[in-house]
Amino acid sequence: MAIEANIKEFLAKNFLFSDEGFPYGDDTSFLQEGIIDSLGVMELVTFVQSTYHITVDPLEVTPDHFDSVSKLAAFVRSKAPQQ
Repeated sequence: MAIEANIKEFLAKNFLFSDEGFPYGDDTSFLQEGIIDSLGVMELVTFVQSTYHITVDPLEVTPDHFDSVSKLAAFVRSKAPQQ
């Protein structure tokens, strides 16, 4: 759950400008709810790459990977080095 918590904290601070946490469910669409826009997606990509030390190919920047906490966490897990 640490990945989800990190994503929520980043979104709350950088997009919602809140110290109160992320008030949405893990499956809430970032784009449909207006949480982030296209520039926000790029910020999210930068956050993911720097925080989890993974490379995100431009072709991977899709709603299937970057449109909810659940989708983004699953994407990060799929890209993380296998232990």
